[in-house]
Amino acid sequence: MISKAGKALNGHLDHRNPLVFDTHELGRRPGAMKRLSRSVEAPGSPVLGIDGVIGVPEGAPVELDLRLESVMEGVLVTGTARATAEGECVRCLEPLTVEVAADFQEMFSYPDADDRGRSSAVEPADDAEDDEDRFFLEDGLFDLEPMLRDAVVLALPMQPVCSEDCAGLCSECGIRLDENPDHHHDAVDIRWAALQGLAETVQDGEKDNMGGAEPGVDEKQEK
Repeated sequence: MISKAGKALNGHLDHRNPLVFDTHELGRRPGAMKRLSRSVEAPGSPVLGIDGVIGVPEGAPVELDLRLESVMEGVLVTGTARATAEGECVRCLEPLTVEVAADFQEMFSYPDADDRGRSSAVEPADDAEDDEDRFFLEDGLFDLEPMLRDAVVLALPMQPVCSEDCAGLCSECGIRLDENPDHHHDAVDIRWAALQGLAETVQDGEKDNMGGAEPGVDEKQEK
């Protein structure tokens, strides 16, 4: 799992990674801003999205539009990621695609930024917990991947459907109902199944009696 600091295997960010961005041009000047666009390949392991449900395939293009703004505490990153996610309809299990536009905003703090907003009574343990919830710049670099993953997951449907009126599959035989709108099964209430069998037996007995003559009538005819 990738940490919030976005560190590489050797513990440092790799500037060659397309999801790692450089903020040196901002020069730690509050108010300085930079806009940029970049097309990157979707990361994998795990899928960029909701694993086993819907996601952007590994290597698929992701278009990024970012705004980097220098503030006192660090760099505020605002942007949008656009991509095409693939999955299957939860009703009929047919493949589907969804165009996703994920908006995000996050502060990447300078490691040495002063904490004038914190209370002097904050305990070291509380300070460590606060750091767990923060993103930090590393040598002027930041890794967008953790934030990108969170944003895409929130932008995707938890239960994707091929259409809002998809009828799904027949619960008895699995046939796709949209392709067979008149498909149905005759339902028999199991509570009446035994009585229905008894009624059929009685009807069969009545038919047998109607086919034969009454015993008394036969005897009179013989005399």
